[in-house]
Amino acid sequence: MGVIFTASSDSGSSQHTSRIIGPILQWLYPQIPQKEQDAITFAVRKAAHVTEFAILAYLASRALRRSASDAVTSSLKFGTAAAAWSIATAYAASDELHQAFVPTRTGCWQDVLIDSTGAAFGLGLLWLWTIARIRVPKCVVKSE
Repeated sequence: MGVIFTASSDSGSSQHTSRIIGPILQWLYPQIPQKEQDAITFAVRKAAHVTEFAILAYLASRALRRSASDAVTSSLKFGTAAAAWSIATAYAASDELHQAFVPTRTGCWQDVLIDSTGAAFGLGLLWLWTIARIRVPKCVVKSE
């Protein structure tokens, strides 16, 4: 949450991140038109929203599980996933509220939807991962 809060400050604004993404795009594709560069920068920024809230939801689900062994040996429970998603979504809303008070940022409800979708996506991947770990038999190596 601290990383997200920091990224929601002026240093994470479009003006500053474009200074990083733009030169990389121009290095990879020197003749890129400005319109395409802006579209790619926008997509990268929104993908960052999805990624950071997928990670937040994963970490929240880990914190909500009863024990570390429960996180490895059982599938993700619906109640745990719902609570983790709620935490991530509530933080997304508070993050956008925070951005509304930063002069170089804008808070918008569409980003809350993107963030909560990222949280759901992350929890979906976690659920698939835990199901696969439980159902796939472990290889046993016999020592002689």
